[in-house]
Amino acid sequence: MAVANQKGGVAKTTTTHSLGVALAELGERILLVDLDPQACLTYSLGLDPDGLERSLHDVLAGRAEAADVLVKAGDLGVIPATIDLAGAEVHLMSRTGREHVLGRALKPLLPDYDTVLIDCPPSLGILTINGLTAAAEVLVPLQCETLGHRGVGQLLDTVDDVRSYTNPKLKVVGLVATMFDGRTRHAREVLDDLEGRYGLPVLGPPVPKSVRFAEAPGRGRSILEHAPRSAGAEAYRTIARLLHGQPS
Repeated sequence: MAVANQKGGVAKTTTTHSLGVALAELGERILLVDLDPQACLTYSLGLDPDGLERSLHDVLAGRAEAADVLVKAGDLGVIPATIDLAGAEVHLMSRTGREHVLGRALKPLLPDYDTVLIDCPPSLGILTINGLTAAAEVLVPLQCETLGHRGVGQLLDTVDDVRSYTNPKLKVVGLVATMFDGRTRHAREVLDDLEGRYGLPVLGPPVPKSVRFAEAPGRGRSILEHAPRSAGAEAYRTIARLLHGQPS
């Protein structure tokens, strides 16, 4: 499952990490893939991107197998990122079948995991295209503000292109409403408009704004570990149950 939205700051990394932990709580074997050169997911998992000898960049460049760069973070398997991944776009552009490089690299690992979550970068470049081509499904986090969901239409257009050229079975599973402030009418109006605007379901309850989300990455923990009884943690648990096929 690719977690994608080309707009930055809409909680893609938080959603990837939180759902990974929540699905692991349900007994799933989870692999997280950090496809963003900013390596925020890698850092949030308590890993030091600057101290890693190998990362996803080495896999995409053909210098290592995915199993060689796989690390563990608690119960989660992780394919980490470093800033070197920023150079992967240039490398991939010259490769034949460049859209399929990530999918082929991950294929040997798939029997060992129930769900693979791919944290896509905030762009619609070749890295995101690789994520969408490798995935069976797409989850779209978006902020409950007018500017927060501008551009989702562009992402859906890109998904249509990916279906046409590289991955015909790709499915958009739904939206995750993030950074929700229920005290404001604006946020409530944006939330009410989402399903009708995009024709996609909003999965679970909206994820509320909370300082707990800002605190958790510095401790190398997810919101479910840092503030397990918070409304944000419970929102992600509900979404995870929906994805897992359990009653919410």
